[in-house]
Amino acid sequence: MITLIIILITVVVSVLCFRGAPDIDSLKFNAYKVWHKAQWHRMLSYGLVHANWGHLFFNMLTLYFFGTVVEQYFQAYFGAASGILYAVFYVSAIIVSTIGDLIKYKDDSSYNAVGASGAVSAVLFASILFEPKMGIFIYLIPIPIPGYIFAPLYLLYCWYMAKRNMDNIGHTAHFWGAVYGLAFPLICRPGIFSHFLSQLGVSI
Repeated sequence: MITLIIILITVVVSVLCFRGAPDIDSLKFNAYKVWHKAQWHRMLSYGLVHANWGHLFFNMLTLYFFGTVVEQYFQAYFGAASGILYAVFYVSAIIVSTIGDLIKYKDDSSYNAVGASGAVSAVLFASILFEPKMGIFIYLIPIPIPGYIFAPLYLLYCWYMAKRNMDNIGHTAHFWGAVYGLAFPLICRPGIFSHFLSQLGVSI
């Protein structure tokens, strides 16, 4: 349910920005304006806007499939507090995933970023923590890759591409979002790690 609410809010804000109101420039993540002009709202608002329809569709589709899985496990582990905790998880992931870029680009006024990819990466990796054998499809690869194999490959790819800095994709945000997606549930309930191991057939 929370996942659907997040998707609805994100779609509405993104579509309104596509139409010109509100002005997307006022919502983008810009490290220089956050750091030097204290426009702290940008640490969150950038996750509600997207570059284009394809960007929005891919993020929201991924969030829908994996967010519903994470919500179910949050309900199992946290009970009545699960909805609030899941919302806190998602919102904080938007902020945490971009801290690396804030530090890196704080003196670069030309650097901007939009999209919920960092938070979506957090949700994806939380789902892998709960269901590590879950199959994940990657573009152009016709067979699913188990989550426990996909996860380290994804982190390595994000780290490598962030160092190369050769495209317009926020690989650093993807990396830290993914790491946060593993850390948040474990901090809230360390026993989840035992569940993770049991899913892989490892007993401790």
